[in-house]
Amino acid sequence: MTLHKYWIKFELSINDPHPIGTLMGCGVTAFSREDALTLLQQRVFQSQLLPPIKRFIEDVDTASLDPNHVTPNIGDPTKRGVWFPRGYDESAQVTEVA
Repeated sequence: MTLHKYWIKFELSINDPHPIGTLMGCGVTAFSREDALTLLQQRVFQSQLLPPIKRFIEDVDTASLDPNHVTPNIGDPTKRGVWFPRGYDESAQVTEVA
């Protein structure tokens, strides 16, 4: 199966409860859209429901993402998992921002 790089922007504001680092969007490498959303639910949002999706880009070019905050802080987009924001691998602890 082929991996795809996804960039997902949620309808979130600073006033909404959200996991740290998710306001700008989330980068995920996965086998499908459903796989990407599952990874985000399990590793990032955990006990929260995923917020409504504002934008969903399949096969995103990481060079097209924000050069000041996103591209210097991405993990490895060649491997299946969450690469932005960093810190949401399988063993990461997630903290909510109110």
